[in-house]
Amino acid sequence: MRYNIDWTKGALEELNKLEPYISQRILKKISDLSQNIHSCDIKRLKGIEGYRLRIGDYRVIFDINENTILVLKVGHRKNIYD
Repeated sequence: MRYNIDWTKGALEELNKLEPYISQRILKKISDLSQNIHSCDIKRLKGIEGYRLRIGDYRVIFDINENTILVLKVGHRKNIYD
């Protein structure tokens, strides 16, 4: 099943602040996630709703609704959970 990808305004702003090579890696990984959600390193978050996708030292916080992946936050692992 292929998922559509939606971004929150804040997630897009955070992505644009990153170095170009890092943002390209993140976009590639999210594209892979939309093709096959079970092929990536994702985990359900504890304490808040959603999932996290690990891309090296960076994390993407997202939620899944029917056939849509909603990207909520993008950032370095030391700051993303604040």
